[in-house]
Amino acid sequence: MGQENAVTAIDIALEPDATMMQRAQADNLRLLKAFPKGFALNETHHPHVTMLQQFVPTANLDKVYASAEKVLTSEKPTNWKLKAFKYYYIPSPPIGLAGIVVEPTENLLRLQQELIDAVTPFTVKTGTATAFFTTEEGRDIQPFLIDYVANFVAIAAGKKFNPHITIGVGAITYLDAMLAEPFDAFAFSPASASVYQLGGFGAARKELKAFS
Repeated sequence: MGQENAVTAIDIALEPDATMMQRAQADNLRLLKAFPKGFALNETHHPHVTMLQQFVPTANLDKVYASAEKVLTSEKPTNWKLKAFKYYYIPSPPIGLAGIVVEPTENLLRLQQELIDAVTPFTVKTGTATAFFTTEEGRDIQPFLIDYVANFVAIAAGKKFNPHITIGVGAITYLDAMLAEPFDAFAFSPASASVYQLGGFGAARKELKAFS
Protein backbone atom coordinates (compact mmCIF):
# COMPACT_ATOMS: atom_id res chain seq x y z
CA MET A 1 0.00 0.00 0.00
CA GLY A 2 1.47 3.36 -0.98
CA GLN A 3 2.02 6.02 1.67
CA GLU A 4 -0.60 8.24 0.04
CA ASN A 5 -3.24 5.57 0.81
CA ALA A 6 -1.94 4.67 4.27
CA VAL A 7 -4.51 4.40 7.08
CA THR A 8 -3.91 4.56 10.85
CA ALA A 9 -6.13 2.99 13.55
CA ILE A 10 -6.37 5.62 16.28
CA ASP A 11 -7.61 5.84 19.85
CA ILE A 12 -8.43 9.25 21.34
CA ALA A 13 -8.00 8.64 25.05
CA LEU A 14 -8.00 10.25 28.46
CA GLU A 15 -4.88 9.54 30.53
CA PRO A 16 -5.69 8.64 34.15
CA ASP A 17 -4.10 10.23 37.21
CA ALA A 18 -1.69 8.50 39.64
CA THR A 19 -4.55 7.01 41.71
CA MET A 20 -5.89 5.02 38.75
CA MET A 21 -2.42 4.28 37.33
CA GLN A 22 -1.36 2.61 40.59
CA ARG A 23 -4.53 0.52 40.74
CA ALA A 24 -4.27 -0.52 37.07
CA GLN A 25 -0.59 -1.49 37.49
CA ALA A 26 -1.36 -3.55 40.62
CA ASP A 27 -4.21 -5.39 38.89
CA ASN A 28 -2.03 -5.95 35.83
CA LEU A 29 0.71 -7.57 37.96
CA ARG A 30 -1.92 -9.79 39.58
CA LEU A 31 -3.19 -10.95 36.18
CA LEU A 32 0.34 -11.57 34.88
CA LYS A 33 1.09 -13.80 37.89
CA ALA A 34 -1.95 -15.91 37.08
CA PHE A 35 -1.50 -15.73 33.29
CA PRO A 36 2.15 -14.99 32.34
CA LYS A 37 1.32 -15.01 28.59
CA GLY A 38 -0.68 -11.79 29.00
CA PHE A 39 0.77 -8.31 28.48
CA ALA A 40 2.33 -5.88 30.94
CA LEU A 41 1.17 -2.27 31.21
CA ASN A 42 4.22 -0.25 30.15
CA GLU A 43 5.46 2.40 27.70
CA THR A 44 3.82 0.56 24.81
CA HIS A 45 0.66 -0.57 26.63
CA HIS A 46 -0.65 2.61 28.23
CA PRO A 47 -3.51 2.51 30.75
CA HIS A 48 -6.15 4.84 29.29
CA VAL A 49 -9.87 5.56 28.99
CA THR A 50 -10.81 5.23 25.32
CA MET A 51 -13.15 7.97 24.12
CA LEU A 52 -13.14 7.16 20.40
CA GLN A 53 -11.51 4.68 18.03
CA GLN A 54 -11.45 5.31 14.27
CA PHE A 55 -9.60 4.57 11.04
CA VAL A 56 -8.00 7.75 9.70
CA PRO A 57 -6.04 8.32 6.47
CA THR A 58 -2.52 8.89 7.78
CA ALA A 59 -2.38 12.12 5.76
CA ASN A 60 -5.33 13.46 7.84
CA LEU A 61 -3.79 12.87 11.27
CA ASP A 62 -2.82 16.51 11.82
CA LYS A 63 -6.41 17.58 11.10
CA VAL A 64 -7.65 15.01 13.61
CA TYR A 65 -5.23 16.27 16.28
CA ALA A 66 -6.29 19.88 15.73
CA SER A 67 -10.02 19.05 15.85
CA ALA A 68 -9.66 16.88 18.97
CA GLU A 69 -7.52 19.48 20.73
CA LYS A 70 -10.16 22.17 20.16
CA VAL A 71 -12.81 19.97 21.83
CA LEU A 72 -10.54 18.96 24.74
CA THR A 73 -9.47 22.57 25.37
CA SER A 74 -13.09 23.72 25.65
CA GLU A 75 -14.20 20.75 27.82
CA LYS A 76 -11.23 20.70 30.28
CA PRO A 77 -11.70 17.03 31.37
CA THR A 78 -8.80 17.29 33.86
CA ASN A 79 -11.25 19.17 36.13
CA TRP A 80 -13.62 16.19 36.29
CA LYS A 81 -13.98 13.60 39.05
CA LEU A 82 -14.69 10.09 37.71
CA LYS A 83 -15.67 6.95 39.62
CA ALA A 84 -14.25 3.45 39.07
CA PHE A 85 -16.78 0.94 40.38
CA LYS A 86 -16.26 -2.63 39.08
CA TYR A 87 -14.25 -5.06 36.95
CA TYR A 88 -15.41 -6.53 33.65
CA TYR A 89 -13.93 -8.56 30.83
CA ILE A 90 -14.46 -9.23 27.13
CA PRO A 91 -14.47 -13.01 26.61
CA SER A 92 -12.32 -14.55 23.89
CA PRO A 93 -12.39 -18.14 25.24
CA PRO A 94 -10.46 -19.57 26.98
CA ILE A 95 -9.18 -16.11 27.93
CA GLY A 96 -10.66 -12.69 28.51
CA LEU A 97 -9.50 -9.08 28.28
CA ALA A 98 -10.14 -7.47 31.67
CA GLY A 99 -10.71 -3.87 32.69
CA ILE A 100 -11.82 -1.49 35.43
CA VAL A 101 -15.17 0.09 34.55
CA VAL A 102 -15.69 3.83 34.93
CA GLU A 103 -19.12 5.33 35.56
CA PRO A 104 -20.30 6.98 32.31
CA THR A 105 -21.08 10.57 33.33
CA GLU A 106 -22.89 13.23 31.31
CA ASN A 107 -19.51 14.95 30.90
CA LEU A 108 -17.91 11.83 29.37
CA LEU A 109 -20.85 11.24 27.03
CA ARG A 110 -20.86 14.85 25.87
CA LEU A 111 -17.10 14.81 25.31
CA GLN A 112 -17.37 11.61 23.31
CA GLN A 113 -20.11 13.00 21.04
CA GLU A 114 -18.17 16.22 20.48
CA LEU A 115 -15.07 14.22 19.51
CA ILE A 116 -17.12 12.07 17.11
CA ASP A 117 -18.56 15.20 15.47
CA ALA A 118 -15.14 16.86 15.24
CA VAL A 119 -13.17 13.90 13.89
CA THR A 120 -15.64 12.01 11.66
CA PRO A 121 -15.07 14.25 8.58
CA PHE A 122 -11.43 13.09 8.51
CA THR A 123 -12.02 9.33 8.92
CA VAL A 124 -12.50 6.34 6.61
CA LYS A 125 -14.91 3.44 7.13
CA THR A 126 -12.40 0.67 7.66
CA GLY A 127 -8.77 -0.41 7.41
CA THR A 128 -6.59 -3.52 7.50
CA ALA A 129 -4.10 -4.97 9.99
CA THR A 130 -1.47 -2.61 8.53
CA ALA A 131 -3.31 0.35 10.12
CA PHE A 132 -2.33 -0.94 13.57
CA PHE A 133 0.92 -0.91 15.51
CA THR A 134 2.24 -4.42 14.93
CA THR A 135 5.44 -6.26 15.74
CA GLU A 136 4.40 -9.34 13.75
CA GLU A 137 3.42 -7.93 10.34
CA GLY A 138 -0.23 -7.84 11.40
CA ARG A 139 -0.46 -11.41 12.74
CA ASP A 140 -0.91 -10.02 16.27
CA ILE A 141 -3.98 -8.01 15.19
CA GLN A 142 -7.25 -9.85 15.95
CA PRO A 143 -9.87 -9.79 13.14
CA PHE A 144 -12.58 -8.76 15.66
CA LEU A 145 -10.48 -5.67 16.41
CA ILE A 146 -10.72 -4.36 12.83
CA ASP A 147 -14.54 -4.75 12.97
CA TYR A 148 -14.65 -3.12 16.39
CA VAL A 149 -12.74 0.00 15.29
CA ALA A 150 -14.71 0.24 12.03
CA ASN A 151 -18.03 0.08 13.94
CA PHE A 152 -16.97 1.85 17.15
CA VAL A 153 -19.52 4.68 16.91
CA ALA A 154 -22.40 2.22 16.39
CA ILE A 155 -21.39 -0.37 19.00
CA ALA A 156 -19.41 1.47 21.68
CA ALA A 157 -20.56 5.11 21.80
CA GLY A 158 -23.50 6.96 23.32
CA LYS A 159 -25.82 4.62 25.25
CA LYS A 160 -23.42 1.72 24.54
CA PHE A 161 -20.33 3.57 25.84
CA ASN A 162 -18.48 1.51 28.46
CA PRO A 163 -15.64 3.72 29.68
CA HIS A 164 -12.91 1.55 31.20
CA ILE A 165 -9.20 1.03 31.78
CA THR A 166 -7.90 -2.23 30.31
CA ILE A 167 -5.76 -4.05 32.89
CA GLY A 168 -4.68 -7.21 31.05
CA VAL A 169 -5.52 -10.75 30.02
CA GLY A 170 -6.53 -13.73 32.13
CA ALA A 171 -8.14 -17.15 31.98
CA ILE A 172 -11.93 -16.81 32.07
CA THR A 173 -12.19 -19.02 35.19
CA TYR A 174 -9.77 -16.69 37.00
CA LEU A 175 -11.58 -13.55 35.78
CA ASP A 176 -14.99 -14.90 36.91
CA ALA A 177 -13.56 -15.35 40.42
CA MET A 178 -12.04 -11.86 40.30
CA LEU A 179 -15.36 -10.30 39.27
CA ALA A 180 -17.10 -12.06 42.17
CA GLU A 181 -14.84 -10.31 44.73
CA PRO A 182 -16.09 -7.11 46.40
CA PHE A 183 -14.88 -4.00 44.57
CA ASP A 184 -14.21 -0.83 46.59
CA ALA A 185 -15.23 2.04 44.31
CA PHE A 186 -12.75 4.91 44.09
CA ALA A 187 -12.50 8.35 42.51
CA PHE A 188 -9.89 9.54 40.04
CA SER A 189 -9.44 12.29 37.45
CA PRO A 190 -8.13 12.46 33.89
CA ALA A 191 -4.58 13.85 33.97
CA SER A 192 -4.32 14.64 30.24
CA ALA A 193 -5.42 13.33 26.84
CA SER A 194 -3.63 11.70 23.90
CA VAL A 195 -4.07 10.11 20.50
CA TYR A 196 -2.57 6.63 20.16
CA GLN A 197 -2.08 4.13 17.38
CA LEU A 198 -3.91 0.96 18.37
CA GLY A 199 -2.23 -2.45 18.59
CA GLY A 200 -3.37 -6.01 19.33
CA PHE A 201 -6.25 -6.40 21.81
CA GLY A 202 -7.02 -2.70 21.26
CA ALA A 203 -4.03 -1.62 23.37
CA ALA A 204 -2.76 1.96 23.10
CA ARG A 205 0.60 0.98 21.66
CA LYS A 206 2.15 4.11 20.17
CA GLU A 207 1.58 7.67 21.32
CA LEU A 208 0.99 9.85 18.25
CA LYS A 209 0.00 13.11 19.94
CA ALA A 210 -0.11 14.27 23.57
CA PHE A 211 -2.41 17.15 24.56
CA SER A 212 -1.37 19.17 27.58
